[in-house]
Amino acid sequence: MNDKHELIYEGKAKKVFSHNDADKVVIEFKDDATAFNALKKAKFEGKGKLNCLISARIFEILTKNSIPTHFLELKNEYTMIAKKIKIIPLEIVLRNTAYGSLCKQTSIKSGTVLAKPLIDIYFKDDELNDPLITKDRIALMNIISSKDLELIIDLTIKINEILKKFFKNIKLQLVDFKLEFGYDFQNNILLGDEISPDNCRLWDLNQKSDTIVSLDKDRFRNDLGGLIEAYSEINQRINNFI
Repeated sequence: MNDKHELIYEGKAKKVFSHNDADKVVIEFKDDATAFNALKKAKFEGKGKLNCLISARIFEILTKNSIPTHFLELKNEYTMIAKKIKIIPLEIVLRNTAYGSLCKQTSIKSGTVLAKPLIDIYFKDDELNDPLITKDRIALMNIISSKDLELIIDLTIKINEILKKFFKNIKLQLVDFKLEFGYDFQNNILLGDEISPDNCRLWDLNQKSDTIVSLDKDRFRNDLGGLIEAYSEINQRINNFI
């Protein structure tokens, strides 16, 4: 029986459909790649499948470590079933190593390992170009209560510890990553979206030289080529480890 119904939402990398069960949604991963707020676009055959499979495995690891997520099960290689959540319009970025925008906006040198993880919060709004936002501005705009924001920050720190250890086991350095959270019908905060090379910076620790080898969306952002090969490598390492 087909449990996928009307399209609820289509984003840059995923389509979300309603499910027979009102508490659930069907999330279909697309082969599209976007960067710089969708100013740069391309399509890579098999990218959606790889992001879906990688995300499913990582959500399973987080669930086993008592992190509440929206993930329920894989439907097929491109599609997962998830709990329906109302996404909070904040992007939580945790940085373990200085790279990208942090180095453009500060005097910190690229590649500097931070003494403790830095959490940056961005207001999720394409028209405003997802600006960096402060706790006071979040309160001013009444986006989320300070109590719920602290819960999200605590969860993000716990997720970082779990993922850092996991990725190190498969010879990957977790440089930084972006998370999104939402409320379910019972008003519980759950980790949503995806955890994949699209929203994690992952550097290959198998390299003998000091040259950074990105196995993430920077291969597309920076025209390095080999995006599908990089994502496939991550998927393979995860499958070999689990």
